[in-house]
Amino acid sequence: MKDVLQDRSAAEIAAIVEAAGEKSFRARQIFEGLMQGKKIAELPVPPALRALLIEQFEDEPVKIRETFVSRDGTKKFLFELADGNLVEGVLMRYKYGNTQCVSTQVGCRMGCKFCASTLGGRLRDLTAGEILGQILVVNRAEGGNLKERAVTNVVLMGSGEPFDNYQNVVKFLRNLTAEGGIAMSARNISLSTCGLVPEMLKFAEEGIPLNLTVSLHAVTDGERARTMPVANRYKIADILQACAYYFERTGRRYIFEYSLIEGENADLAHAAALADLLKGKPCHVNLIRLNAVKERDLSGTSEETAQAFLKELTRRGISATLRRSMGSDIGGACGQLRARYIS
Repeated sequence: MKDVLQDRSAAEIAAIVEAAGEKSFRARQIFEGLMQGKKIAELPVPPALRALLIEQFEDEPVKIRETFVSRDGTKKFLFELADGNLVEGVLMRYKYGNTQCVSTQVGCRMGCKFCASTLGGRLRDLTAGEILGQILVVNRAEGGNLKERAVTNVVLMGSGEPFDNYQNVVKFLRNLTAEGGIAMSARNISLSTCGLVPEMLKFAEEGIPLNLTVSLHAVTDGERARTMPVANRYKIADILQACAYYFERTGRRYIFEYSLIEGENADLAHAAALADLLKGKPCHVNLIRLNAVKERDLSGTSEETAQAFLKELTRRGISATLRRSMGSDIGGACGQLRARYIS
């Protein structure tokens, strides 16, 4: 597999153009063309420069292999990478804009028992350009451009643990927010981690004040370890300290995802314990009715149970919402589509 040109910043592309002996304005043509989702073969540059780029870089590092449309308008994309690996993403439509969920790894090694992404383990990390490429091809396919983007918000909640691919994810974020390209505000980006504490602390120093989301899903370390092996390494108290540091450095409140699992963590006693754990903290709780994975013996709660849990949290002064279920008829949960294709 060749290098990925979409990994490169505008300044790095300018250096490539200069080394090739081409005029400097060609760098802007290349960068803007890539940010519009074009293949190298489609760039409006001289044939010799185009051939040089194709010789060194992948012409089409990410392409949409299949698209599935839900009854609610959600779109699920199966992406094929240049080496034949598959990842997936989801485009969700809201009143405030269109949010794309992107993958950061091929598979995942975190082992969470409610997630399809981890079924086959982690095959490899995605490069910064492969993560960005998912957005570029969807934005183009949906009729967007650099001035009027069809993708207005991004969540790193697809296959993979973003902080397990730290360097590539940070580079992706810098390229996504850079002027002259997609130029997305960090406030329109959310990153979900299962709680890799050292990386959380490190990321607080990166100067990218995005919405930090932590998959909590339990109120004690013992309960959390039953479904999330990472709990054997990092305790809830450590995660809360890292979140507090992120707030201190960025001024951004943090979010906890809490999947409601029938018979595991969804009764009112757990709601009360969660409220006690988070009371007074600058955070929000995003409740999720578990999207069942056929390979796992876990199931989500009823709508009634979910609403009762939400009501108890809010009664106790915790900011919380229940995420609207989207794309369930097309395998909306991360990893389900890829798992079906490789099984």
